Amino acid sequence: MLTRSDSIRLGGGAALVAAAGLAHYAGWNSVVAFVVAAGAIALLATLVGLSVEQLGDSFGAGATGVLQSALGNLPELFICIFSLRAGLDDVVRAALVGSILANLLLVLGLAFVVGGLRHGTQQLGSERARTIVVLMLLSVAAWTIPSLAHFVHTPAADHERAFSLIVSVVLLALFALSLPFSLRRDSGTESAGPQHEPPRWPVWLAIGILGVSGAAAAFVSDWFVVALEPTMDSVGISQAFAGLVVVAIAGNAVENVVGVQLAASGNSEYAFSIVLNSPIQIALVLAPVLVIVSQVFGLAAFTLVLSPMLVVSLLLAVVLAAFIAFDGESTWLEGASLIALYGIIAASFWWG
Repeated sequence: MLTRSDSIRLGGGAALVAAAGLAHYAGWNSVVAFVVAAGAIALLATLVGLSVEQLGDSFGAGATGVLQSALGNLPELFICIFSLRAGLDDVVRAALVGSILANLLLVLGLAFVVGGLRHGTQQLGSERARTIVVLMLLSVAAWTIPSLAHFVHTPAADHERAFSLIVSVVLLALFALSLPFSLRRDSGTESAGPQHEPPRWPVWLAIGILGVSGAAAAFVSDWFVVALEPTMDSVGISQAFAGLVVVAIAGNAVENVVGVQLAASGNSEYAFSIVLNSPIQIALVLAPVLVIVSQVFGLAAFTLVLSPMLVVSLLLAVVLAAFIAFDGESTWLEGASLIALYGIIAASFWWG
């Protein structure tokens, strides 16, 4: 059943959600309301990840990675939908790109640094690493085509919403085709890889906490977005930086924590897989779903056309991550290089 640490997390989550609701409805200072809502989202994301981990111990490691990434992205999905409803489409584009950059550069870099300093050169699993990175390269390449068509003024530029819809359907199909590989059991990793403790929670409790956390994340995400715009005005940060850094990190708390913890414990292959599952699902699922939802429900026009800086940042991040991963090994210095690039890219968007 619940341990003391589990009870503390649940109690802390409930307290932060209550505080976020109070801040929203009582008209607290927008910056305070924003910070409290961001903390609540991060803790709810952690509870989602913990619930999925308990379910994964029952259903198998392959399904756990996919399920953890999918449900771990729920808070970000809610944030993006409410942001589109508020007309903050630039924040959404920056948040999606920022989530990919945060995982490919910041979180992966931290995992390499922590794991490398504690365990030396880390093995990433050559075959699985190459397949994951190739899939990431393909999905990001698909994102750049609508942007390229827009900036070189091809005939497709006059139909960017329809073109983005077509690309979205193709990416969702590619994700469906990738599922058998993602769910495949790797006998070597299963036997010698991460050692999980037996599930502490019964299935009904894990599903219950998962459902409550997901529902609470929907409400808190709305309050988060309501406080976002006045906070940007108060602090003086741009929509691009808010989406690229603040929203992206708050919406990816699960991968931020889990990936580094796995690397620290010596499970570098599993950490690499978990960290990269999230950006792959953002590129192949979350962004296409938002394109479709925005058109079906008449939200702010959302397409896959990105600014040149976002496109270049994405390509640089994917190419660097691929270069590091293709030999199947990583060092702490390579991790530091990833973090350095993330810091430079984030700083370049401070002014917009």
